[in-house]
Amino acid sequence: MPVFRLTDHIIFPPGHLAEEGLLAVGGDLSPERLLAAYSGGIFPWYSEDDPILWWSPDPRMVLFPEEIHIARRLCRTIRQGLFSVTADTCFDTVIEHCASTPRPGDNGTWILPEMIAAYKQLHGLGYAHSVECWKGNNLVGGLYGVGLGAGFFAESMYSHEDNASKIAVAALALHCQHRGIKFIDCQMYTKHLASLGARTIPRSRFLKLVAGAVRQPADRGRWRLDGDILTGL
Repeated sequence: MPVFRLTDHIIFPPGHLAEEGLLAVGGDLSPERLLAAYSGGIFPWYSEDDPILWWSPDPRMVLFPEEIHIARRLCRTIRQGLFSVTADTCFDTVIEHCASTPRPGDNGTWILPEMIAAYKQLHGLGYAHSVECWKGNNLVGGLYGVGLGAGFFAESMYSHEDNASKIAVAALALHCQHRGIKFIDCQMYTKHLASLGARTIPRSRFLKLVAGAVRQPADRGRWRLDGDILTGL
């Protein structure tokens, strides 16, 4: 099947038409287009000097919040009280750290300046959220993504301290359980995410989950985490 070229109209082809994950090219990163993409189970991912590429991979990596897995060693670390978590207190810093923190095997980053600006705008509109992990007064890890109805579409995470991103994911999963969010989209398989309980599901199932999730009322605005949320582990 062909890769679709987007026009100025805010519309996407159905995600199941993606061949080898790549669905469409072009368009922009306006809030309206990004929200339309996520509502269809589609996300942008491209490199510098490339056009905007839109993806709907099969299978899809998903973490169901009730399936979060925290190893005993990490539980012991959390119970020591060395780390704390917050949400939406420093979104800009989290996304900038996600863009600038090196990852093994990566050459550069796909979180380009225009991507950062676009998600900051979504955050200002109450759709994009961050979860932050602190050690004392130092921000040592975090993640960000987009919340729509009963779904959360995670985009990236980073760690400047061992286990910081895992603690952020754990806090996100517990928060999602409290808010009735049914799934956390993790996009593509990684061992790191699999170790936390995420698993791949067929795209057909994922798109049904998304369709059901976005029919739920939008839960816009700043997130706040319960101060003792990590005690639920």
